[in-house]
Amino acid sequence: MNRQISAMLAFAGVGLLVAAAATAGQKKPAPAGQSKPATPPPATEPAAPAKFIPPVRGQAELGYLKPVTKRAGSEIVTVIKVKNLANGPIAGLKVDEFWYDKAGDPVTGDTFRYKKLMMPGEVIEVTLRTPVNPKMDRNSYNFSHANGTIKTTLLPKL
Repeated sequence: MNRQISAMLAFAGVGLLVAAAATAGQKKPAPAGQSKPATPPPATEPAAPAKFIPPVRGQAELGYLKPVTKRAGSEIVTVIKVKNLANGPIAGLKVDEFWYDKAGDPVTGDTFRYKKLMMPGEVIEVTLRTPVNPKMDRNSYNFSHANGTIKTTLLPKL
């Protein structure tokens, strides 16, 4: 008896599925006064995934323009435009500025870090802000990155 009830329920379920599929395929006419819905645009292919480019290890090469140093209130602001001349991206670019007095002793300085990958050919603007100290005489810059050192080249233009 249980088998017969199970079989009948199974046939009823299959019948409902067939009926639902048949009605789902039919289009209902649009009510009077309403236009047909717009057809969806054809599907486009998704963009190709970005390729991973390993960052430069060891010595990387940067080109830079002559630094522009100006006094702004109680700070000295230095702006340097830097271009990646290496074949790969540079990870963790760091620029240190050191200020020295007339005797050559360090007085103050600032550090800039570029937290993104600097892609080949990319140009960024490095801004260093240092508090003014009356003992300041001259400054120097040190470029480095997360995986090594940097060879810098002064360029006439970028």
